[in-house]
Amino acid sequence: MMQPAKESIDIGLVVSDINASLQFYQTLLGLKKIEEMQVSFGTLHRLRLGMSDIKLIDPQRKPAAGAIGVDQQLGIRYMTFVVQDLAGLIQQLEAAKVEFTVPRTVLGPNMTIAMVKDPDGNIVEFCEGS
Repeated sequence: MMQPAKESIDIGLVVSDINASLQFYQTLLGLKKIEEMQVSFGTLHRLRLGMSDIKLIDPQRKPAAGAIGVDQQLGIRYMTFVVQDLAGLIQQLEAAKVEFTVPRTVLGPNMTIAMVKDPDGNIVEFCEGS
């Protein structure tokens, strides 16, 4: 059995435009940039939320984009941020002209979600409730 060294999961995203991705994750969503380092395949920008890191990778060579959509390809299709003020965040995302794939949707008495695309079309879910 795995014995984790920290209570979180880190996610690596290879991006096509590092400035657009930093604008989305760092400026718009508020993740804190804690590190930038050269790796063998490009530059890694480490952004932190709580104990989890999103590693934005600006590759030396841009690979082709994959399929887009929660139900269009096997594998990891979206990541979820649990937030406190979903309505306020939705207003910010709309003002920034972020594309929604799922508008504000009530899933039950204590669960509301919305899903958007990041600059590379990766789906990001925001969830409020338990």
